[in-house]
Amino acid sequence: MTESFESMNPQEKLSYVIENRRSLPEELVEMGIDVLVENGETEYAVVLARDSGRIDRAVQILVDAGDYLWAALIARNADRPEQAERLYQEGLGYYIKMEMFGRAVSAATALNFPPHEIDALFRKGIEVESRGMNMDHARAMIDTAMESLEISLIGRDDELSRELMSAVRKEREDHNPL
Repeated sequence: MTESFESMNPQEKLSYVIENRRSLPEELVEMGIDVLVENGETEYAVVLARDSGRIDRAVQILVDAGDYLWAALIARNADRPEQAERLYQEGLGYYIKMEMFGRAVSAATALNFPPHEIDALFRKGIEVESRGMNMDHARAMIDTAMESLEISLIGRDDELSRELMSAVRKEREDHNPL
């Protein structure tokens, strides 16, 4: 099987791996992952690596692609909590550096950061996104974002959600007194 796979042209290899990813012979899995990565099919490559027990490979593919959140989730689901924690921390730094604050907020939340630190990341994201925008609308954007956050927490009764709801309400009271 390996010889016939190697004799295929690159497009045939890619098609073959995608079509047969659930039943790919073991001797072709590594080559299949490589073909998928080389062709930018990151999701397929990660799933093939993960499903074939190549957790380290799946995680590395995701780290190379800058997707620390998914990498940490795979590590956590593989019963590797220390690796997941490290990936969330590395991801937080990467996302802040790359100004990807939505993902930074997700990493900080997974790391159980206090609500005021998550809020600071959220605000920094809004600040970055609003560069070059009409600043007259910045407060309205923040209010809308905080309202969205509050709505997303409705029905959740964990400690972090309660703290976030309290912080949002306090912020609104401080900036919108009646």
